[in-house]
Amino acid sequence: MSRHRLITPSERSKLDPFIVATGDASPRDQRDLMERPFFSLAKARRTAPILYQAGDIRVEVFAVAEHGMATIWDADVLIWAASQIVEAENLGLRTSRFLRFTPYQLLTAVGRQTGAREYKLLKGALTRLQSTAIRTTIRNGEHWRRHQFSWINEWEECTRRDGRVEGMEFVLPDWFYRGVVDRSLVLAIDPAYFRLTGGIERWLYRVARKHAGRQPKGWIFEVAHLHEKSGSLVRVSDFALQIRRIAAHQPLPGYRLHIERDGRRELLRILPGQLSTGPVDGAVEALGTSHANGIGISHAVLSGLRTHGAQLSLWPEAAIPRLNLESNSESNFSLLFGDVNNTSYRRQEKPNAASDYSTSDTYFRRSDSTTDDTSDAPHLPFGRKPGEAK
Repeated sequence: MSRHRLITPSERSKLDPFIVATGDASPRDQRDLMERPFFSLAKARRTAPILYQAGDIRVEVFAVAEHGMATIWDADVLIWAASQIVEAENLGLRTSRFLRFTPYQLLTAVGRQTGAREYKLLKGALTRLQSTAIRTTIRNGEHWRRHQFSWINEWEECTRRDGRVEGMEFVLPDWFYRGVVDRSLVLAIDPAYFRLTGGIERWLYRVARKHAGRQPKGWIFEVAHLHEKSGSLVRVSDFALQIRRIAAHQPLPGYRLHIERDGRRELLRILPGQLSTGPVDGAVEALGTSHANGIGISHAVLSGLRTHGAQLSLWPEAAIPRLNLESNSESNFSLLFGDVNNTSYRRQEKPNAASDYSTSDTYFRRSDSTTDDTSDAPHLPFGRKPGEAK
């Protein structure tokens, strides 16, 4: 008796591909990812979960031991994808959760080199993004529900017979895609963000951009509350020390940091400086303080048109297909600031956990070293022929 094996078709077969434009796109970030702890801030492998709750909002992030949790450096892939989707829609082009692109486009857009090492690190980032599981109640609509997904549903390299990588494909989760095409949930960020090297620095910039925005009076946080929002595994005292060091060096583009005291409480005030994120097209306003004395209003910034560059010709499709999104009638505004005044946090501490400012080279990050390929050609020096010596 023969056995019939059930073969599940790839999700890509059900989606129209969005072939990424060759032109530059102003970087955009998704508000929910900027405000809550979705990523590891350490370059060393993290397997301890993130368990965060603030009012009705809950975020749970789980990693597999083999690959570890997706890091804040890996999140550059999602920032790049969001930027391309928003830019294409600004140009009146159709988008999809199914993206086709060259690694060269992604790496150069987020300030990375294009040598063989960087392509290898990119594949590691995609693997962690796919293997990390997220459960959250954010954007749950009228009735309570919990959504579970991974940052990337599936991904694949497109290679020639000689092993040369001509492109990549991946499928974004519906939860993330809906949060990008809803313009009230996207903010422009400074391109200099990609030059920040520390995990806490990068996370703190996203918090500053989300909460302080362009407000003249900025936003003020209690440092202990920031520690809760970060999902960091380091002790509160070590986290506070790193915040003081960051405030002393002032590395955040467009923002100034000031340490203040209120009795025994240590506070961080974030003030806007010279911003390069463009004017506000549509304001999203709310009042709130973050466990500290202060009132802030957050604004959504949308960037304008960038380019009408030609589409890639690596695949047979000649045009970008229609938008793969059903009508989204739910309003997400009421959830954006739901955890400002009522935040509780539960996390599992890990003995001798790696510092969030580790200098490990394990993860996908910017490299200032000499690379194997510095040309502007879109073809990539990624793969070698099977069996070929390094």
